[in-house]
Amino acid sequence: MPLDNRPQGRKKNVTEGGTGVHKHGNALGGGPVGSPGSYQGRPSGGSSRPGSTPGESSRASSGGNRRRKVGSSILGGAGIPTFGGGHINNTSHSDGSSGGRRGGGGLIRIILILAVLFIISRFLGCGQKGTQTPSNQPSSGQSTSAVQNQQTSSNTASQGYGTVSSSQGSGALSSLLGLLGSSQNNAAVNTSGTYTGWSAGNGSIGSLNTTVPSGIRSKFTSLVGGGQDKVNIMVYLCGTDLESRSRMATSDLIEMASANVTSGSNINLLVYTGGCKQWQTSGISNRTNQIYQLRDGGIDLLVEDDGDKAMTDPDTLLHFLTYCRDNFSANRNILIFWDHGGGSVTGYGYDERHSRTGSMDLTEIRSAIAGSGMTFDIIGFDACLMATTEVALSLAPFADYLLASEETEPGTGWYYTNWLNLLSDNTSVPTVELGKKIIDDFVDVSAVSARGQSTTLSLVDLAELSYTFPAEFTAFARDTTALIENNQYKAVSDARSSSREFARSSKIDQVDLVSLALHLAKTTNSDIGAKLASSVVNAVKYNRTSRDMTDSYGLSIYCPKDKLSQVNTMVNTYQTLGLDEEYADCIKKLATIQASGQAVTGGTNSPFAALFGGSSYGQSSYGSSSYGSLFGSTGASLMTDIITQLLSGRSLDTIGLNEENARFLSESGLSAETIASALAPDLFDARNLYWNYQDGAYTLHLPEEQWDLVHDLKMNVFYDDGEGYVDLGMDSLVEYTEEGDLLVTDDRTWMSINSQPVAYYALSSVYLDDGTSVFIGRVPCLLNGSRSNLLVVIEGDEPGYVAGAVSDYVEGETDTVAKSMTQIADGDTIEFVCDYYSYDNVYQNSYRLGTPIVVDGDLVVSDTVIDAAHPEYARVSYRFTDIYGQNYWTPAI
Repeated sequence: MPLDNRPQGRKKNVTEGGTGVHKHGNALGGGPVGSPGSYQGRPSGGSSRPGSTPGESSRASSGGNRRRKVGSSILGGAGIPTFGGGHINNTSHSDGSSGGRRGGGGLIRIILILAVLFIISRFLGCGQKGTQTPSNQPSSGQSTSAVQNQQTSSNTASQGYGTVSSSQGSGALSSLLGLLGSSQNNAAVNTSGTYTGWSAGNGSIGSLNTTVPSGIRSKFTSLVGGGQDKVNIMVYLCGTDLESRSRMATSDLIEMASANVTSGSNINLLVYTGGCKQWQTSGISNRTNQIYQLRDGGIDLLVEDDGDKAMTDPDTLLHFLTYCRDNFSANRNILIFWDHGGGSVTGYGYDERHSRTGSMDLTEIRSAIAGSGMTFDIIGFDACLMATTEVALSLAPFADYLLASEETEPGTGWYYTNWLNLLSDNTSVPTVELGKKIIDDFVDVSAVSARGQSTTLSLVDLAELSYTFPAEFTAFARDTTALIENNQYKAVSDARSSSREFARSSKIDQVDLVSLALHLAKTTNSDIGAKLASSVVNAVKYNRTSRDMTDSYGLSIYCPKDKLSQVNTMVNTYQTLGLDEEYADCIKKLATIQASGQAVTGGTNSPFAALFGGSSYGQSSYGSSSYGSLFGSTGASLMTDIITQLLSGRSLDTIGLNEENARFLSESGLSAETIASALAPDLFDARNLYWNYQDGAYTLHLPEEQWDLVHDLKMNVFYDDGEGYVDLGMDSLVEYTEEGDLLVTDDRTWMSINSQPVAYYALSSVYLDDGTSVFIGRVPCLLNGSRSNLLVVIEGDEPGYVAGAVSDYVEGETDTVAKSMTQIADGDTIEFVCDYYSYDNVYQNSYRLGTPIVVDGDLVVSDTVIDAAHPEYARVSYRFTDIYGQNYWTPAI
C-alpha cells in the first residue's frame, strides 16, 4: 500500500563485530549531549536489568501472538515508568526550557471533573485500558480534518524540482507547484562534482538572473564603470573559538592576502579583529581589538589598540564602520560579518572573550548600520543561518544586496582569493556577477574540503524584494491566518512540517519561505503562497546548494514549532523593525494553537491520561477516537477548561512556558472555544500504541487517519548496564510491513564507528528524485578534548562516513550556531560521549563511551550488534511526534 503519509527511514549497513556498550571515567559535566526534553514520557524497563526474571531473555524465540498495550512492558510485563513524570520538578520540555509542577489555580476543579468523567467512563464500560478492545477502524465519534492531506514528514523533504521562470506572472500557481510535484529532477551534477539543486534552464534560481522589474528604487551604489570604481571591503572578523580551536579565521586571512590586492589600487581591504582568546596568526592581539589592511600579500596594522570591546556590541560595529568611512573614500562599500550566526531570533556573533554580552540581534545590527550613515553594495554574512526574510528586510534600507546562507556553513566558509582577484581586475564588475563568483567558489570548495557537509548560499536583490515582496507577504499572512481561524491548523502544520527546515537540532524554527508557501498552496489546493513564492524567487538573483539541501530557494523565515518560548522575541523584533504586523499576528495564532494542543495532550500533566487508567508515558491517551465517542459535549467542556487555564497563564509550566515568554497566548485573539474546536478533529490517539508479536517480529498498527497526524517517527535505544541507562540516541530506523504497519525486526544492532556502538542522533533526511536518500546525524564526542559532534552522512545504500565535526556548547554559552569544522585529521583523538540516566529516569551526567580512537585513516561507519551475549539489555522504543509537536512513546521492547 502507499506509504506517502508515513515517515521513512534509512537502511542499515550491518557488519560483524561490535565492542559492546560501556561507559567509563568520571562524569564530564556541562549538561547533556542529547536532548532530554525530547524524552518527556519515554518508557523504561523498571528498576533492574531485564533478564533477571527467569525466561525474560528468551522472549524473541517464543511462538504465537503477543500484544502489549500502553503502560505494559513486553520484557517485564510491569507498568512503564516515565521520564518527566508529575513527581519530578524542573521537567525539561521540547522547547529546551524547564517547567515544574502544574499550577494549582484550577487543579481542584479539574480533579472534580475528572472524577465525574471517570465514573461516567466506567459506567459506559470503556474507561479502562485493560478492558479496551483494539480496533483497526476509527470509532464512530472520530472526525477527520476539514482539509484532507497526504502529508509528507519533515524527514522526507519534498521531491521533484522544475524551473521557475523569471518572467512568471503572479498567478503562476500550476508552474510554481511544478517545483514540488514534477516526477523528475532536472538538476544535475556539474563537472566539479557539486550539485546545484536547481534546473539549468531559464529560471532565476540556479542560473544568474539579471532582470530588474520596473518601479523599484535605484540602487544605492552607482557604478562608474571602466574599472574606475573605488571599493571599501570591510570584514568584521570576530575570531572566537572558530579561530582559537580550528584556525578558521587565519585560513581566511591567508586567502585574502593571497589575492592580488595591491597598494595604490582602487580596493581597500580592511579587517577588524577581536573576540578571540588565541589568534593563530602571529601579531594579532588576543587582548585588544585591532584594525588591519591587507595588501601586497601581507597584513598591515592600522590601529594597534582599539580597546577590549565586545564584538557583539553594536557600538563596536558602528565604530569600525565610521573609521572606514572617515579614512578611506569609496563609492562601493561591501560589509562582511564573519563569525557564528543564529538567524532571525538571535542574530550575529559569539565573542569568546565577552560571552556574557550574547549575540548582536537584528535591531542592534540595523541601529549600528543606520548610525554610520553609510549605504552598501553588498552586506554579506560568512556565518550560519543569516539568509532570512527578517535579515533581508531589516537591511533593505541600507544595502542593495544580501549575500548569506540559509543553512549552517562548513568551517571552510567563503573562499576569498578568487572573487577578490575578480574585483581587483575590474572594480566595476556587476554585483550579481561578483556575488555569483562568491557563491560558486563557496559551494565548489566546500564540496572538496568539507565533503558531505550541507551548503547553501544566495544573493538577494534587496531593492527588488522591498518593492515586490511586502504586499504579497501581507496577503500570504492573512490567508494563512484565515486557515488557522477556520479550523485548518492541520493544513498549516502539515505544510510547515513538509518544508525545508534549517539547523533543526538547534530549534531556531527557520524554514525556507518559498518551500513553505508552495507546500501550503499544495496542501490547500489553492493559490495561497503562489504569488509570494514568485516574488521571492525573482528577488533571489543566484542560489546554489549542496546535493542534500533540496527545497532551499534562498530565503528562510521564522515559523514557530519547536521553541515556542521565542515567539514573543520575534514579535517584538517585527514591531521594532517595522516589519509585517499581519505575519506577527499569524505566528501568534499558529503558536497558540500549537501550545494548546500540547497542553491538552500534555503528558502526566494532562487530566485526560487519568481517564484511561493512569497511563503516563504516552503523554495522553486522549485522542481523536476517544473525544467524540466517550465524552461528547462534556469532553469538549473539559478541553475548553484546560485551554482557558492556559490562556489565563495558570498552567504555562505544563508546556515549558512562563509569564515572560507566553504573552502571545493572550494576544492571539483566539478564544478557548475556537481553539478547542480546531483541536478536536486532529488529536493523536495513543491507545493505538501497542505491539503485536509474531514470528520473531513486532508490528504496530495505526488507522490511516492517525498516520496523517504523525509528523516524525524515531527509534530510541537505551542500554541497561546494570546500574542505569546509557542513552544511545535516536535514529531514523523505520520499516513497514506490506500492510503499512510499523515493523521492528529484533536484530539489536545500532550505529557504530570503528565497531564501537555510539550515541547517534538523526538530524535530517532527504529523498531525491533519482531514488537515493541522504541521512545526516550527529555523534557526541570529545575531539582532542573539546566537546564536539561528529557529522555522519549516509547516502543511499552506501556505507556512511564521518563528514567532519562541529563544536558543541555548554547550555547558555551561546545561542548562535557555529560553522562546522572540516575533515577529521589523522592523529586526532576521539572519545565518544553518552548521557546516562538512573532507573528513575533522571538524567545523571554525561560520560565517555567505549575506547578512545586515535584517527588513522577513514573512520568506519556501520551498524553492529549492541550486546551479542545479552540482547535483552538493549531497550527499544519509538517516539511518535504529532502535528502539535507533542511526543508519544511505544512500550519498550
